[in-house]
Amino acid sequence: MSSAKQQARAATARVQVADPAQYRPGRTITEWTPEDPSFWQTTGKKVATRNLWIAVPALLVAFVVWQVWSITATNLKDVGFGFSQSQLFWLTAVPGITGGTARILYTFIGPMIGQRRFTALSTVILIVPLLWLGFAVQDPTTSYTTLVAIAALCGIGGANFSSSLANIGFFYPKQEKGNATGINGGLGNLGVSVVQLLTPILITTSVLAIGSGQKKADGSEIYLQNAAFVWVPVLIVLAAIAWFGQNDLKVASTPFSQQKIIFKRKHNWLMTWLYVGTFGSFIGFAAALPLLIKTTFPAYSVATYAWMGPALGALARWAGGWIADKFGGARVTILSFVGMGASIIGVITFLPVGSDQGSFYGFFLCFLSAFFFSGIGNGSTFRQIPVIFRGQHLAGLTEGTPQYAKALKQAEIESGAVTGFTAAIAAYGFFFIPAMFANFAVTSAMWGFVAFYASCVVVAWWFYARKGAEAPS
Repeated sequence: MSSAKQQARAATARVQVADPAQYRPGRTITEWTPEDPSFWQTTGKKVATRNLWIAVPALLVAFVVWQVWSITATNLKDVGFGFSQSQLFWLTAVPGITGGTARILYTFIGPMIGQRRFTALSTVILIVPLLWLGFAVQDPTTSYTTLVAIAALCGIGGANFSSSLANIGFFYPKQEKGNATGINGGLGNLGVSVVQLLTPILITTSVLAIGSGQKKADGSEIYLQNAAFVWVPVLIVLAAIAWFGQNDLKVASTPFSQQKIIFKRKHNWLMTWLYVGTFGSFIGFAAALPLLIKTTFPAYSVATYAWMGPALGALARWAGGWIADKFGGARVTILSFVGMGASIIGVITFLPVGSDQGSFYGFFLCFLSAFFFSGIGNGSTFRQIPVIFRGQHLAGLTEGTPQYAKALKQAEIESGAVTGFTAAIAAYGFFFIPAMFANFAVTSAMWGFVAFYASCVVVAWWFYARKGAEAPS
């Protein structure tokens, strides 16, 4: 009998003697073998799907909290807050600092605590900055320092991405990881569009208001607090659903001592470089675009246009993971960077220069293209990570041997940690892109992005795509 068949039978036997109650909602799972076809079809797929579709809305609303300042900041001057354009850009950038930093912690803490517990906890704590924000924006004398502190706390919402993606990956077999993380990340990323689409509607709805409205210069009244308060009950419900509906995986429970090895792995740093280019661009452009439209093309409505790019990028992420599963992650990643570079050159072409008023629609369509290709790259890079680490760890080993099983488990541990860590560093794009627009000419900042994308094409081709590449993926 072949070693592969022996392994499959052994895995099936383990599942048969395992306690079936452990797979119910709210339980800790001790036996989890998604690579075994029998287990996956009879038990694993259903459990993984339930955990995934609970994680998605929780992550989506976490992104809402992370990005709430991208729209809130555009309305502050209208209701009496006397901040400069540069200060407003900084308010949209600050959540990127705390979001990226907290992601580093969440990457390693999430697998230690468990998906169910950590999703519930990390969701419910987001109520704190939303409540503070809702009360602060009702008073135009609120200090800039206070608003910066609130923006920093809202940034914690962005950290949920790292823990969520790292944990969900453990539930799925190799051939479905790209699609699963694409769904989780892509639909979670839709929180950016949700907040940018709904906030302009929510802040004009008096029936939802808790507290007083704010008068604009034209005499109309808005309710900025709605942008925060309306999500509080949603967070409470989602935290409860995660607590009672998800599972903790024993195999995903990993001490930091086993995860920290990724800092010695070259491919951790190379994939971080690539993911900074894809997700860093997506989240940074999403944070900066509303103010960029308002300051560069003031005749056009932020509420009408700003949400479209992040929505396209989020949905493209799902497609990117699926396409990468079919055609290879590295090839798709290279395509995404070429597309992003061409798109940003198009944006530069349509910007106003001197007496030339530029073209808003050319500018906007090129930005939509940039969002689309960033989403494709987000999906493909996350598909590359588990493939790279499985290839590195399993090279030369025979399937079915104890050495193979041990190496496979370590590959899964490192893949999860690298997924979270790359997402953490890439989140700083949320800070750096608005900060660059706050301190440099828009055109200069854009050319800097194009140069960075060129470097990413070289890295992806040399290490992962060319014939004889070190880690084909």
